[in-house]
Amino acid sequence: MKKKRIIYLSYQVFIAILAIITIVMLLAYYAGDLNLDAYPYNLIDSGIWAIFVVDYLVRFARAKNKKYFFTHNLFDLLSIIPASSIFAFFRVAQIGRTFRMLKLLRIARLVGLTGRLASLFKRSEFLYYLYISIAVILVAAAMFRISEKVSFNEALWWAITTATTIGYGDITPKTGLGRGAAIILMFLGIGFIGMLTSTITEYFAKEDEEKVGRQLDRLESENRQLKHELDEVKTLLIKQSNDSNHHQSA
Repeated sequence: MKKKRIIYLSYQVFIAILAIITIVMLLAYYAGDLNLDAYPYNLIDSGIWAIFVVDYLVRFARAKNKKYFFTHNLFDLLSIIPASSIFAFFRVAQIGRTFRMLKLLRIARLVGLTGRLASLFKRSEFLYYLYISIAVILVAAAMFRISEKVSFNEALWWAITTATTIGYGDITPKTGLGRGAAIILMFLGIGFIGMLTSTITEYFAKEDEEKVGRQLDRLESENRQLKHELDEVKTLLIKQSNDSNHHQSA
Protein backbone atom coordinates (compact mmCIF):
# COMPACT_ATOMS: atom_id res chain seq x y z
CA MET A 1 0.00 0.00 0.00
CA LYS A 2 2.80 2.37 0.94
CA LYS A 3 4.66 1.47 -2.26
CA LYS A 4 1.59 2.29 -4.37
CA ARG A 5 1.28 5.61 -2.57
CA ILE A 6 4.91 6.46 -3.34
CA ILE A 7 4.44 5.53 -7.01
CA TYR A 8 1.27 7.63 -7.21
CA LEU A 9 2.92 10.68 -5.65
CA SER A 10 5.99 10.28 -7.87
CA TYR A 11 3.77 10.20 -10.94
CA GLN A 12 1.92 13.35 -9.83
CA VAL A 13 5.24 15.14 -9.33
CA PHE A 14 6.32 13.98 -12.80
CA ILE A 15 3.13 15.38 -14.36
CA ALA A 16 3.60 18.61 -12.41
CA ILE A 17 7.15 19.00 -13.74
CA LEU A 18 5.95 18.44 -17.31
CA ALA A 19 3.21 21.05 -16.85
CA ILE A 20 5.72 23.59 -15.54
CA ILE A 21 8.11 22.88 -18.42
CA THR A 22 5.42 23.41 -21.05
CA ILE A 23 4.27 26.66 -19.39
CA VAL A 24 7.83 27.99 -19.28
CA MET A 25 8.31 27.09 -22.93
CA LEU A 26 5.06 28.81 -23.87
CA LEU A 27 6.04 32.01 -22.03
CA ALA A 28 9.43 31.96 -23.75
CA TYR A 29 7.62 31.47 -27.07
CA TYR A 30 5.48 34.57 -26.60
CA ALA A 31 8.50 36.49 -25.32
CA GLY A 32 10.22 35.66 -28.60
CA ASP A 33 13.04 33.68 -26.97
CA LEU A 34 12.25 30.39 -28.72
CA ASN A 35 10.12 28.96 -31.50
CA LEU A 36 7.84 26.12 -30.44
CA ASP A 37 7.53 25.02 -34.07
CA ALA A 38 11.28 24.56 -34.51
CA TYR A 39 13.50 21.63 -33.54
CA PRO A 40 14.01 20.48 -30.79
CA TYR A 41 11.28 22.45 -29.01
CA ASN A 42 8.55 21.06 -31.26
CA LEU A 43 9.52 17.50 -30.30
CA ILE A 44 9.59 18.34 -26.58
CA ASP A 45 6.23 20.11 -26.80
CA SER A 46 4.63 17.33 -28.84
CA GLY A 47 6.01 14.68 -26.47
CA ILE A 48 4.59 16.44 -23.41
CA TRP A 49 1.29 16.93 -25.22
CA ALA A 50 1.14 13.18 -26.04
CA ILE A 51 1.80 12.27 -22.39
CA PHE A 52 -0.99 14.56 -21.23
CA VAL A 53 -3.38 13.08 -23.81
CA VAL A 54 -2.66 9.53 -22.67
CA ASP A 55 -2.93 10.60 -19.03
CA TYR A 56 -6.33 12.21 -19.59
CA LEU A 57 -7.71 9.28 -21.62
CA VAL A 58 -6.54 6.68 -19.08
CA ARG A 59 -8.01 8.61 -16.15
CA PHE A 60 -11.24 9.10 -18.09
CA ALA A 61 -11.45 5.39 -18.92
CA ARG A 62 -10.86 4.42 -15.27
CA ALA A 63 -13.32 6.97 -13.88
CA LYS A 64 -16.50 5.38 -12.54
CA ASN A 65 -18.54 8.55 -13.04
CA LYS A 66 -17.64 9.84 -16.53
CA LYS A 67 -19.83 12.93 -16.26
CA TYR A 68 -18.28 13.96 -12.95
CA PHE A 69 -14.76 13.42 -14.31
CA PHE A 70 -15.53 15.45 -17.44
CA THR A 71 -16.97 18.45 -15.57
CA HIS A 72 -14.20 18.48 -12.96
CA ASN A 73 -11.30 18.13 -15.41
CA LEU A 74 -12.19 20.72 -18.05
CA PHE A 75 -8.84 22.49 -17.76
CA ASP A 76 -7.01 19.24 -18.44
CA LEU A 77 -9.21 18.71 -21.49
CA LEU A 78 -8.63 22.24 -22.80
CA SER A 79 -4.89 21.90 -22.36
CA ILE A 80 -4.69 18.89 -24.71
CA ILE A 81 -6.50 20.55 -27.64
CA PRO A 82 -3.98 20.12 -30.48
CA ALA A 83 -2.27 23.33 -31.59
CA SER A 84 1.29 22.25 -32.30
CA SER A 85 3.26 21.95 -35.51
CA ILE A 86 1.88 18.41 -35.98
CA PHE A 87 -1.36 20.07 -37.11
CA ALA A 88 0.33 22.57 -39.45
CA PHE A 89 -1.96 21.56 -42.32
CA PHE A 90 -4.73 23.51 -40.57
CA ARG A 91 -2.72 26.70 -40.73
CA VAL A 92 -4.12 28.29 -43.86
CA ALA A 93 -5.70 31.69 -44.43
CA GLN A 94 -7.29 33.03 -41.22
CA ILE A 95 -7.07 29.73 -39.36
CA GLY A 96 -3.38 30.28 -38.63
CA ARG A 97 -4.13 33.11 -36.21
CA THR A 98 -6.76 30.97 -34.50
CA PHE A 99 -4.28 28.15 -33.89
CA ARG A 100 -1.76 30.65 -32.60
CA MET A 101 -4.35 31.63 -30.01
CA LEU A 102 -5.02 27.96 -29.25
CA LYS A 103 -1.47 27.69 -27.93
CA LEU A 104 -2.72 29.71 -24.96
CA LEU A 105 -4.78 26.71 -23.87
CA ARG A 106 -1.57 25.04 -22.75
CA ILE A 107 -1.61 27.46 -19.81
CA ALA A 108 -4.75 25.66 -18.65
CA ARG A 109 -2.35 22.97 -17.44
CA LEU A 110 -1.26 25.40 -14.73
CA VAL A 111 -4.83 25.55 -13.42
CA GLY A 112 -5.45 21.83 -13.86
CA LEU A 113 -2.21 21.23 -11.97
CA THR A 114 -3.76 22.56 -8.75
CA GLY A 115 -6.25 19.70 -8.65
CA ARG A 116 -3.55 17.13 -9.44
CA LEU A 117 -1.42 18.35 -6.54
CA ALA A 118 -4.27 18.36 -4.04
CA SER A 119 -3.04 15.03 -2.69
CA LEU A 120 0.44 16.42 -2.15
CA PHE A 121 -0.35 19.69 -0.47
CA LYS A 122 -3.12 20.91 1.78
CA ARG A 123 -4.99 23.23 -0.56
CA SER A 124 -6.86 26.26 0.68
CA GLU A 125 -9.36 28.35 -1.25
CA PHE A 126 -6.89 31.23 -1.30
CA LEU A 127 -4.09 29.07 -2.71
CA TYR A 128 -6.43 27.70 -5.38
CA TYR A 129 -7.54 31.22 -6.31
CA LEU A 130 -3.89 32.30 -6.41
CA TYR A 131 -3.06 29.56 -8.92
CA ILE A 132 -6.03 30.51 -11.07
CA SER A 133 -5.06 34.18 -10.88
CA ILE A 134 -1.55 33.41 -12.10
CA ALA A 135 -2.95 31.38 -14.99
CA VAL A 136 -5.43 34.14 -15.97
CA ILE A 137 -2.71 36.80 -15.81
CA LEU A 138 -0.50 34.74 -18.12
CA VAL A 139 -3.36 34.11 -20.54
CA ALA A 140 -4.38 37.79 -20.55
CA ALA A 141 -0.77 38.86 -21.09
CA ALA A 142 -0.46 36.51 -24.06
CA MET A 143 -3.76 37.80 -25.49
CA PHE A 144 -2.52 41.37 -25.09
CA ARG A 145 0.79 40.46 -26.68
CA ILE A 146 -0.93 39.07 -29.76
CA SER A 147 -3.65 41.72 -30.14
CA GLU A 148 -1.61 44.82 -29.33
CA LYS A 149 1.64 43.71 -31.04
CA VAL A 150 3.86 44.44 -28.05
CA SER A 151 6.61 42.41 -26.38
CA PHE A 152 5.57 39.77 -23.88
CA ASN A 153 7.48 41.57 -21.14
CA GLU A 154 5.39 44.70 -21.70
CA ALA A 155 2.22 42.64 -21.91
CA LEU A 156 3.02 40.86 -18.64
CA TRP A 157 3.77 44.19 -16.93
CA TRP A 158 0.43 45.56 -18.15
CA ALA A 159 -1.43 42.43 -16.97
CA ILE A 160 0.07 42.58 -13.48
CA THR A 161 -0.56 46.31 -13.00
CA THR A 162 -4.13 45.91 -14.27
CA ALA A 163 -4.86 42.86 -12.08
CA THR A 164 -3.54 44.67 -9.00
CA THR A 165 -5.87 47.60 -9.86
CA ILE A 166 -2.88 49.98 -9.97
CA GLY A 167 -3.11 50.72 -13.68
CA TYR A 168 -0.28 53.14 -14.38
CA GLY A 169 -1.69 53.86 -17.82
CA ASP A 170 1.71 53.61 -19.52
CA ILE A 171 0.30 50.79 -21.67
CA THR A 172 -3.34 50.76 -22.73
CA PRO A 173 -5.32 48.34 -24.92
CA LYS A 174 -6.64 49.64 -28.22
CA THR A 175 -8.20 46.49 -29.68
CA GLY A 176 -11.35 44.67 -28.66
CA LEU A 177 -9.42 41.57 -27.62
CA GLY A 178 -7.04 43.63 -25.50
CA ARG A 179 -9.88 45.48 -23.79
CA GLY A 180 -11.64 42.18 -23.14
CA ALA A 181 -8.51 40.90 -21.42
CA ALA A 182 -8.41 44.12 -19.38
CA ILE A 183 -11.98 43.62 -18.17
CA ILE A 184 -11.19 40.07 -17.08
CA LEU A 185 -8.13 41.28 -15.17
CA MET A 186 -10.10 44.05 -13.47
CA PHE A 187 -12.66 41.62 -12.09
CA LEU A 188 -9.84 39.23 -11.19
CA GLY A 189 -8.03 41.96 -9.26
CA ILE A 190 -11.12 43.00 -7.32
CA GLY A 191 -11.88 39.39 -6.42
CA PHE A 192 -8.26 38.70 -5.45
CA ILE A 193 -8.07 41.71 -3.13
CA GLY A 194 -11.34 40.66 -1.48
CA MET A 195 -10.06 37.09 -1.09
CA LEU A 196 -6.74 38.33 0.32
CA THR A 197 -8.49 40.59 2.85
CA SER A 198 -10.82 37.84 4.03
CA THR A 199 -7.92 35.36 4.26
CA ILE A 200 -5.86 37.73 6.43
CA THR A 201 -8.89 38.42 8.64
CA GLU A 202 -9.61 34.70 8.94
CA TYR A 203 -5.97 34.03 9.82
CA PHE A 204 -5.92 36.47 12.73
CA ALA A 205 -9.38 35.34 13.85
CA LYS A 206 -8.11 31.76 13.86
CA GLU A 207 -5.07 32.85 15.86
CA ASP A 208 -7.37 34.46 18.47
CA GLU A 209 -9.55 31.35 18.60
CA GLU A 210 -6.53 29.12 19.12
CA LYS A 211 -5.25 31.43 21.88
CA VAL A 212 -8.63 31.37 23.65
CA GLY A 213 -8.77 27.60 23.16
CA ARG A 214 -5.37 27.15 24.80
CA GLN A 215 -6.45 29.33 27.75
CA LEU A 216 -9.65 27.30 28.18
CA ASP A 217 -7.68 24.06 28.05
CA ARG A 218 -5.34 25.37 30.75
CA LEU A 219 -8.27 26.45 32.95
CA GLU A 220 -9.95 23.09 32.46
CA SER A 221 -6.74 21.32 33.46
CA GLU A 222 -6.41 23.50 36.53
CA ASN A 223 -10.04 22.84 37.46
CA ARG A 224 -9.51 19.07 37.20
CA GLN A 225 -6.44 19.30 39.39
CA LEU A 226 -8.27 21.47 41.93
CA LYS A 227 -11.21 19.02 41.97
CA HIS A 228 -8.79 16.16 42.52
CA GLU A 229 -7.19 17.97 45.47
CA LEU A 230 -10.60 18.82 46.94
CA ASP A 231 -11.64 15.18 46.66
CA GLU A 232 -8.46 14.18 48.52
CA VAL A 233 -9.18 16.76 51.26
CA LYS A 234 -12.77 15.53 51.50
CA THR A 235 -11.63 11.93 51.78
CA LEU A 236 -9.11 12.88 54.46
CA LEU A 237 -11.74 14.78 56.47
CA ILE A 238 -14.16 11.86 56.27
CA LYS A 239 -11.43 9.50 57.44
CA GLN A 240 -10.51 11.76 60.34
CA SER A 241 -14.19 12.08 61.30
CA ASN A 242 -14.64 8.30 61.26
CA ASP A 243 -11.51 7.82 63.38
CA SER A 244 -12.74 10.41 65.88
CA ASN A 245 -16.15 8.75 66.18
CA HIS A 246 -14.46 5.39 66.64
CA HIS A 247 -12.30 6.67 69.52
CA GLN A 248 -15.30 8.32 71.23
CA SER A 249 -17.35 5.13 71.06
CA ALA A 250 -14.43 3.16 72.45
